[in-house]
Amino acid sequence: MILFLTHFLTKFVGAFRVFDYVSFRGITACLFSLFLTIIVGNRVIIWLTKLKVGQMVRNDGPQTHLAKTGTPTMGGVLIILSVVITTILFADLTNPYVWLLMFVMVATGAIGFVDDYRKIVYKNPKGLSGRAKLFFQSLIALIVGITLCYVLKLPHWGEIVIPFSKALVYPLGLIGFLVLTYFAVVGSSNAVNLTDGLDGLVSFPVITVALGLSIFAYIAGNKVFANYLLLPHVPGAHEVVVFCCSLVGSCLGFLWFNAHPARVFMGDVGALAIGAVLGTIAIIVRQEVAFIIMGGLFVVEALSVMLQVGCYKLRKKRIFLMAPIHHHFELKGWKENQVVVRFWIISIILLLLSLSTIKLR
Repeated sequence: MILFLTHFLTKFVGAFRVFDYVSFRGITACLFSLFLTIIVGNRVIIWLTKLKVGQMVRNDGPQTHLAKTGTPTMGGVLIILSVVITTILFADLTNPYVWLLMFVMVATGAIGFVDDYRKIVYKNPKGLSGRAKLFFQSLIALIVGITLCYVLKLPHWGEIVIPFSKALVYPLGLIGFLVLTYFAVVGSSNAVNLTDGLDGLVSFPVITVALGLSIFAYIAGNKVFANYLLLPHVPGAHEVVVFCCSLVGSCLGFLWFNAHPARVFMGDVGALAIGAVLGTIAIIVRQEVAFIIMGGLFVVEALSVMLQVGCYKLRKKRIFLMAPIHHHFELKGWKENQVVVRFWIISIILLLLSLSTIKLR
């Protein structure tokens, strides 16, 4: 929206041409969403408190978490609103990838909203049934895959890029691409949701992954850079940078309230939406493997739950003291802040490793 306005104002003041640069709009979008989230945050927390949407804490986990009972949850609504508003203001609205990402965020956020609402307002511990949740997530993933293939005709959709190699790609075919999209969208959505278990834990890794994907998006959208760095060129992908930066800013703003001791929790409405949209971005920029590396923390959290459940069903034994794995370390004696900060450090290391794939080919 602002881009259209600045195109008009450029006729009178040449300085407004700076908004033509996606890098500048990305920075301004990040700052705008950051301050918007902080400014609106208190009002949203008060609103959630009045609705009595307080967090329910498991009594079989770390005892220090019992004090968090009643803390407002569903704070992910704040992130979604901030990202959508900022993207509409600063992104090129003629770019179809931007609209696809907003659709994924809102649609998946709606699933999380219903789940949270049933758990908290109706006191239904199951919330939205697992089958229903997975069905709607799968439907969104299918829509994303078909849209990218047949509507947007995403370049290089029939292959997957292998990092640390100059020309190694693996052919997928339509079924393979749809399966890859499914795991990227649904898997990432649930993995981020599982990671959201401690004050501030999930926000920072989301920021690092969004920053990493914004760099890949910028390169993919620039033909010269993409060809030089031997990455797939995806025309229009550069505009995804604005969306990524909006997400970075909103998560930074949310962390202002979510840092220990948290005044609000993200809830399924935020975690499911953020995870799904990160997976979608990875598909758009054709960097699924690099996404697994930079989001390795989410992968480990999800695997810890899968291994714990699988081992218990087969052998009636537990691998970890408690899953997801961040609770295991808490029960081992780590303080909550220790777990969070150390996991943040790991997320930075994983980001650097994924970015190294850009040049090490």
